[in-house]
Amino acid sequence: MAFKCMENINAFLEAAKQLGVPPQETFQTVDLWERQNLNSVVICLQSLGRKADKYGKQSIGPKEAEKNERMFSEEKLRAGQTIIGLQMGSNKGATQSGINFGNTRHM
Repeated sequence: MAFKCMENINAFLEAAKQLGVPPQETFQTVDLWERQNLNSVVICLQSLGRKADKYGKQSIGPKEAEKNERMFSEEKLRAGQTIIGLQMGSNKGATQSGINFGNTRHM
């Protein structure tokens, strides 16, 4: 009986791979059979749930991202190199005023 169950788990894994589940998101048969690494089993099921949308079924979890390549001209790329982005922050007001090292406590 155990051999048949292991065969069923293996058949599920093969079907999941054919449906597009990446190898790093699958689990080994013993992970489920011996209940050793159930986290990897859940990851596989979630990955399979994300792929269900491609086959007209209701998906589980977030929608899988689609590739969206953008092509920029050399002129736009050069123009972008001269701009200081807002992520860099600002150095306005970056002083050490108000910092007192070694000052005695005033009680």
